[in-house]
Parts: sequence; C-alpha cells; structure tokens
Amino acid sequence: MSADIFKRAGLFVAFVLAQALILGRIHLFGYATPLFYVYFVLLFPRNYPKWAVLLWSFGLGLVVDIFFNTPGVAAASMTLLGAIQPYYFELYVSRDAAENMQPSIRNIGWVKYFYYSLVMVLIYCLVFFTLDAFTLYNWVEWLKSVIGSAAITLLMILTFETVQDKQE
Repeated sequence: MSADIFKRAGLFVAFVLAQALILGRIHLFGYATPLFYVYFVLLFPRNYPKWAVLLWSFGLGLVVDIFFNTPGVAAASMTLLGAIQPYYFELYVSRDAAENMQPSIRNIGWVKYFYYSLVMVLIYCLVFFTLDAFTLYNWVEWLKSVIGSAAITLLMILTFETVQDKQE
C-alpha cells in the first residue's frame, strides 16, 4: 500500500506542475483550457477505497485552486468527480473482472474508455465552469468554455492513454 501512496503522490505532483507551469497558461481561441489533471481521478482502480479517492481528488483540486486563484471551484469539481468515479467505472467493468482493475484502453477497450472519459470530463467541465461563472448570463461564452475545454482535455487524455498503451 505504501508503494501505491508514493506512486499517487508522484502523479499528484506531476499533474500539479504540468497544470501550473504549462497547461494553465494555454487558452486556445480564448476559451479552451486543457484541464489534464482530471486524468488523475480517471486512473483510480476498481475497489480503491472511496474515502481515499475523495481525499486525493479534493487535495488536487485544492492545490489547483491555490495556483489559479479559483477559490474552491476546482476542489468542489474534483471532489464531485472523485465521488462519482468509483460507481461510474463499475458500469464499464464485468462482475468477474479483477478487483484492482485500472481504467485504461487496454483493460476495458477503446470505445468503453472513450465514453468513460468523455462523461467524466464533461461532468467536470460543466461543474467547473458553472461554479466559475456562477451565472448563465453569458451562456454562449460558458458553453464555448465547457465544450472547448472538454474537447481539448479529452483529446489529451485519449492521446496519452493511446501512447501509453502502445508502449506496453
């Protein structure tokens, strides 16, 4: 278990640094910001303790909030994602699958992984940008931000997952 904690802590730091130093400064067309740190929550294996998923998710969201001065927006969105992930991943796994199966293209297939990550990224972007705007007065910009950020984030996740699958 301690090896898993060190691995998760390393991933945690890597995602925070990538978002804070590189990805957080990218705003394609003024709306689409890659939110690649969402991938951290997608990686939790089946039957990982739900309380630990919530703590890791909240912690990552809190650190992102600190770096980007979004008071509680990322923490709330990531916590919601962490609460949904264990139950949602079960929809894509057969009952006789391994207890510690990790979500990946190799384990559940490309189509299932696409839908798994698509829904999770969309939920995150919807909640994040809704809390960030806190109004739908400018709903066109809100919609552009949600769709643009979800698309670029999903593209990054699927690309990373495909490259990782090819290496194994």
